[in-house]
Amino acid sequence: MHGHNIACIGELLIDFVCTDIGLGLKHGGRFLKKAGGAPANVAAAINRSGGQARLAAKVGHDPFGDFLLHTLESEGIEHTGVTRCATPTTLAFVGLQDDGERDFTFCRGADGELGWQDIPSDFLDNVGIVHFGAATGLLDGELYATYKRLLYEAKQRGLLVSFDPNYRDGLWGENPQEFIARCTPWFQQADIVKVSEEELHFITGAKTNPEGCQILHEVGVNYVTVTCGRRGTWVSHRSGLQQLIPSVQVDAIDSTGAGDAFIGALLAQIARSGSRLDDGSQFLHAVRWANICGALTCTKFGAIDAIPVRQDVDKYLNE
Repeated sequence: MHGHNIACIGELLIDFVCTDIGLGLKHGGRFLKKAGGAPANVAAAINRSGGQARLAAKVGHDPFGDFLLHTLESEGIEHTGVTRCATPTTLAFVGLQDDGERDFTFCRGADGELGWQDIPSDFLDNVGIVHFGAATGLLDGELYATYKRLLYEAKQRGLLVSFDPNYRDGLWGENPQEFIARCTPWFQQADIVKVSEEELHFITGAKTNPEGCQILHEVGVNYVTVTCGRRGTWVSHRSGLQQLIPSVQVDAIDSTGAGDAFIGALLAQIARSGSRLDDGSQFLHAVRWANICGALTCTKFGAIDAIPVRQDVDKYLNE
């Protein structure tokens, strides 16, 4: 039996969230500094959901890097895999539309310089699940090479692999087909894939969720979870089990990190049950729980700051 720890890799960055809702990045003027980066958000959600995450990432020798390391420490995330370099910490600017949806601009920095030599030799020890969910992870460079190597090592050890493509138009707008091509090895190896509805249709070319999930199952994915915003999560297993697990209604102000909170909460539940995915009813309960975690994350600004703790989710579920 593998360990209960969950390993995450990719960008750790600052989200500057525009608090002028509805104005977006072009017209908005006020910004809040928040800790973010998809893998870091997932790691925080894992820990707040009662699991234990470790993170491999790279930040700059600057006040933003100090702030991010401090955040990881206060969240109890294992960060021996987080190193620093002369390149400034990566920044993302997030503009909010009226419906809580977002536009992003990235100032890419240190995150892309994470090399294999930066990964501690014991990074995968006592790990049961490795989660790949970096918006910047498939872009050219050092991080991409490290990302591929970690996928190989995880499969060699027989660990569960989780993947969230985290497509960002601002990063791949010029060449979306290249993005889709680069996702393929992860789809071939992943036990669990988490996509938004838009991503599923965009990546597979399918018009419906069942059709899109079927395409991913044929490539190799066991479980697909499709986040459908307020409607909940469409769950599909390659055996043919498919259903919509409803979410809860909340007053959403900022959906940043909601998908990360969902998958982090889901993985924490799976790790708690011993990293077994074969029990369908257990999986569906975990998705129901993770839905609430994702929904509550939309009620506050920022990603990590907004993720609820386990007691909050339990309380909400019992109500």
